[in-house]
Amino acid sequence: MNRYNPEALVRKSQEARNQAYCPYSKFRVGAAVLTSNGTVFTGCNVENASYPLGLCAERTAISKAVSEGHTRFKAIAIARYFSIYKWTNNVSASTDTAIQQTVFMSSVLQFGSQWDVYLSKSDGSYKVMTVEELLPCSFGPDDLRATENTVGNSKL
Repeated sequence: MNRYNPEALVRKSQEARNQAYCPYSKFRVGAAVLTSNGTVFTGCNVENASYPLGLCAERTAISKAVSEGHTRFKAIAIARYFSIYKWTNNVSASTDTAIQQTVFMSSVLQFGSQWDVYLSKSDGSYKVMTVEELLPCSFGPDDLRATENTVGNSKL
């Protein structure tokens, strides 16, 4: 996939969703990440009985890419169930979903905020958002690189 094709990326994420290991939640998620050179890596959620040890699909796909030497990305497509009501009325997600999205988006931010996120439904339709739109008040590598941080009169 050398040419940027959102529909193909969405299809790859939907295919990856079929591989999900989710014996506890039965909630399948797939992701496909597009690197800057056009390579696509897919991932699915992998649950663990100890919930914090599970992996989300997005982190799995990014980890696969990084393990193969890729650290620059153009886009990611995510295939999961999105409530039709939330989708059409821009209603914010529940607290649990928001926390999961924050963990995922923090993982994405490690590699920059200038890439697109395609949120897809089962029928292949999708909504595109930017990393910044999904996590507007983020904390990432740029914050750690700040040369001078101050709190009150003391420097950190």
